[in-house]
Amino acid sequence: MNHELINRLHSPGPKKILACDGGGILGLISVEILAKIEADLQAALGKPDLVLADYFDFVCGTSTGAIIATCIGTGMSMTQIRQFYLESGEQMFDKASLLKRLRYEYNSEPLADKLRAELDGALRHTPTDQEPHATLGDEKLRTLLMMVLRNHSTDSPWPVSNNPFALFNQRERKDCNLKLPLWQLVRASTAAPTFFPPEVVTLAEGTAEEYRFTFVDGGVTTYNNPAFLAFQMATARPYAVNWATGQDRLLIVSVGTGGAAKSLPDLNTDDMNLLHYAKSIPSALMNAAAAGWDMSCRLLGECRHGGMIDQEFGDMVSASAEDPNWTGPKLFTYLRYDPDVNPSGLRNLGLGYIDPSIVQVMDSVAHVADIQIVGSTYAAKHVDIDHFRGFV
Repeated sequence: MNHELINRLHSPGPKKILACDGGGILGLISVEILAKIEADLQAALGKPDLVLADYFDFVCGTSTGAIIATCIGTGMSMTQIRQFYLESGEQMFDKASLLKRLRYEYNSEPLADKLRAELDGALRHTPTDQEPHATLGDEKLRTLLMMVLRNHSTDSPWPVSNNPFALFNQRERKDCNLKLPLWQLVRASTAAPTFFPPEVVTLAEGTAEEYRFTFVDGGVTTYNNPAFLAFQMATARPYAVNWATGQDRLLIVSVGTGGAAKSLPDLNTDDMNLLHYAKSIPSALMNAAAAGWDMSCRLLGECRHGGMIDQEFGDMVSASAEDPNWTGPKLFTYLRYDPDVNPSGLRNLGLGYIDPSIVQVMDSVAHVADIQIVGSTYAAKHVDIDHFRGFV
């Protein structure tokens, strides 16, 4: 039982949630934004050694966001996480050929080895016969942590967390999720189809009720943006976290990996064949869902920062608490940091020289320097410690 986590969940005062989108190597955009947030908090609080696990009570992520969130939850600094991405980006997100992917067993590929080493090391895990690797229930995890997976066996999204009060996290259960290897869950959330083999997870291992599920990338769900899902876990009665709502009591910071509309101005209806739909519909549904959750958060929360959603909805940024943008009470304060990586968005950042196509695809490992520049430039222009007023 992680008593320090339980005490943190029950402690008085405002609660802070961080949600990280999926996006492959474009997660480096999120890393640079989070590095600016970490540096600003260090300066504002006079704590040069502060890491985001000291500030955020709950971190969550999907796919590449699950990697970032888990690393934060272990207490890693953004400098360490940046280095992890720079050293391992090609292993994590380079689109492997069929022959290369078939060369590895699902649990022995380089990415799996890297995740095991990094997460076990960050948590200073001492191997035992019962737990050779750090688990989701590791007592050294410093925050509430959630990652989004897609259970291909049951055709359903799986938000898996270390919530000590959750139904499937009770230690007496033979299939308690807290017993699962942390590296494997992160690997499962990042198992993007055509990039990596699926991840096979064994539950109730070593018992007569042992069974297996096959997981793929959590981004292949409607929760590539997991911000609202995190709000649900923090407040819905079945999850038993039961944090109070209110714009002065709950902060949700949602960080994206760059948004770009996939417009087709020269589309010919004769080109809209079966192959066209197979290639375009999944991303269209995922993008629509991500935008929908963002809109819901801007509606239910006091939005202090966020780009334009569309010309009619606007950005929903509240001019003040006395200037509501809907007819109900605000349940939290909300910040959305997500660069527009369309040509016009890059020009507005002074980065018109960057080819938009190289900062819009999740396997752009040859262009990490440009991806970093987009993230750091956006952060310098848009991240402001004043957005966090009342929570610093």
